[in-house]
Amino acid sequence: MATTKMLRFVTVPHDGPDKREAPVRREDFNEIYAEFATAKAEEQASRCSQCGVPFCQVHCPLGNNIPDWLKLTAEGRLQEAYEVSSATNNMPEVCGRICPQDRLCEGNCVIEQSGHGTVTIGSVEKYITDTAWEMGWITPIVPARERTESIGIIGAGPAGLAAGEELRKLGFQVEIYDRYDRAGGLLIYGIPNFKLEKEIVERRTQRLVDSGIVFHQNADVGGAISLDDLRQKHDAVLIATGVYKARALEAPGVGLPQVFAAMRYLTASNRKGLGDAVGEFDDGTLDAAGKAVVVIGGGDTAMDCVRTAIRQGARSVTCLYRRDRENMPGSMREVYNAEEEGVRFEWLAAPKAILGTEKVTGVRASRMRLGLPDASGRRAPEPVVDGDFDLPCDMAIEALGFDPEDLPQMFGAPGLGVSRWGTLRCDFRTMMTGIDGVFGAGDIVRGASLVVWAIKDGRDAAAHIAAYVDGKSAAAKLAAE
Repeated sequence: MATTKMLRFVTVPHDGPDKREAPVRREDFNEIYAEFATAKAEEQASRCSQCGVPFCQVHCPLGNNIPDWLKLTAEGRLQEAYEVSSATNNMPEVCGRICPQDRLCEGNCVIEQSGHGTVTIGSVEKYITDTAWEMGWITPIVPARERTESIGIIGAGPAGLAAGEELRKLGFQVEIYDRYDRAGGLLIYGIPNFKLEKEIVERRTQRLVDSGIVFHQNADVGGAISLDDLRQKHDAVLIATGVYKARALEAPGVGLPQVFAAMRYLTASNRKGLGDAVGEFDDGTLDAAGKAVVVIGGGDTAMDCVRTAIRQGARSVTCLYRRDRENMPGSMREVYNAEEEGVRFEWLAAPKAILGTEKVTGVRASRMRLGLPDASGRRAPEPVVDGDFDLPCDMAIEALGFDPEDLPQMFGAPGLGVSRWGTLRCDFRTMMTGIDGVFGAGDIVRGASLVVWAIKDGRDAAAHIAAYVDGKSAAAKLAAE
């Protein structure tokens, strides 16, 4: 096979997949980007400069072998490209859709830094794995040998699913317990369809079912099922519950009934899209249709909220953020998409109060300016004198981030300590908690973060769990001798 010439970034311009026009895409919840055609994917992959030190890979939490699978794609060797991509990532097509590539791999691409426009890494990653599904290259896991030891995983989000898959590959018997009625966690109920259609997640979880992993949905761990029950049943337990407690706005008027936490709003919309009966949506409470909506926050969750409200037919949608565009924590790509779809941004504006008596009538905000850097190194916002203004609205959504639930201890188990941030305390060398054989991974340990970091943590936890079980087996064997 002839080798395709690489380093074509000088002669081939940056070109992403076709994006549906804003007036069309705002009318539905379908994904906004089309698939690459094969020739286009090969062409764009051939722009890779094949760096000796690949900064795209360095800045990927999973350490994906990006230059390798770009080269294979450029050469038309897609099945090999998928094998390389999936060797380090349990959900490449998910990361290709929802990772903030502009802040990770693509934002650190060498040819992007040189002014030639980044390689479209995320779109190629998505194309490779979508093609693998279509071609039937992705099949249920068949371990080289079955093991008798079983692992219990609490949480069916990205960390739990990634850990479960890795452990199943090693032959362990895996059972996943989740509080919700569907597996996927944030991937199912938090992220809207226009970024991640639910069938993408469902086919992943179905593959795990077909691989022999047992899912227990609507499982009340800490209630009907105690942690001790799981410890007695399994040889090791992984806690990967994520963090779902919304950070609350501290301002007058936040108790009005038209002020909602972002996850409550997004979950209702996603459940409706899945065909569930959602009383709070059907009666208009969580439906933005015809309303003036203000979303408070500047991360990707805020972008999910504003773009959802647009599709629900809101009269107007405004995003209120206390810093400027350059200091926004979310993906710039999502900001551009939101602006195209009609979202208005009020930069350098912080909420002071929710206005109204029996119902919300507006948000009072203060103009801000950026002062000296705070402890995190970011310039701290400061209010401008006489800078107050009012934004009329019928619905206010708080998208200020997520914290762990207020627990002095998890699941009523005194051995499960929590940090001063409320996250699960673990030994970061082994990922084990204060209880022997109980491990932690994902947001419940590191705090609210990206899906790609949760996958990374799940994979690492699986390796530590396997080493722990092997160590116990070896010790038991020595004792028996």
